[in-house]
Amino acid sequence: MRGRLRALTRLMVLQATWNFERMQGVGMGYVAMPLLEDLAIQDPVRHPEAVARSTEFFNCHPYLAGIAVGATVRAEYDGVPGAQVIRLRTALCGPLGALGDRLFWSGVVPTVMAATCLALVQGAGLAAIVLLVVLYNGLRLATGIWALDAGYGAGMQVSKALANSWLTRAASRINPVAGFAIGLLVPKAMIWLLAGADRWFVVIALVVGLVGAGLAFRFPSRATSFRFGLVTLVAALLLARGIA
Repeated sequence: MRGRLRALTRLMVLQATWNFERMQGVGMGYVAMPLLEDLAIQDPVRHPEAVARSTEFFNCHPYLAGIAVGATVRAEYDGVPGAQVIRLRTALCGPLGALGDRLFWSGVVPTVMAATCLALVQGAGLAAIVLLVVLYNGLRLATGIWALDAGYGAGMQVSKALANSWLTRAASRINPVAGFAIGLLVPKAMIWLLAGADRWFVVIALVVGLVGAGLAFRFPSRATSFRFGLVTLVAALLLARGIA
């Protein structure tokens, strides 16, 4: 696949071109252009049309956008009618968005944050934060590489390939892991935070905790957001305690 390295590099900054009109569309076109260069030789008439199609409206989870790029580029080389390529792009928006949100925003991010906060409580220090950054971005890069290759390999059969991939299995299994990690973090962090804390620090921590619990009870459909927010709050409190 010629232009793969350039496409992967551009895929990492996909969101930089996000706008309200086409959302990720311009970025998708920017990623696809290196992959479409050979099409200019094979089919000079189709090439500019394919480039134009690659920049049309698109929006999904940014980590999985490579699947759509690879699949649509492969479809262009296979001579699939342009209208059908556009329908494929449109059909991939929802599934890739939902799957990425479940896997990363609802699962991986809270899990990694909780694990890092636990490591900080145990005295790991700066090394825990450095490890978090390295591991998370390594996962991000590996997912992007896999997504681009899987999409290109599947072409118009990308939906079937996606259904049988590791993504769907991981998305269904990561939420319990995130819940377990946060369940370990909260009491451990609270004990550490409150040990030796002055009265007002204890009061503030308890009030914020009660507010968070009340919001989760009042808005159960937003439980994931509150869970993510709880981990963020604990991280902020850990930082405040460390500074103090």
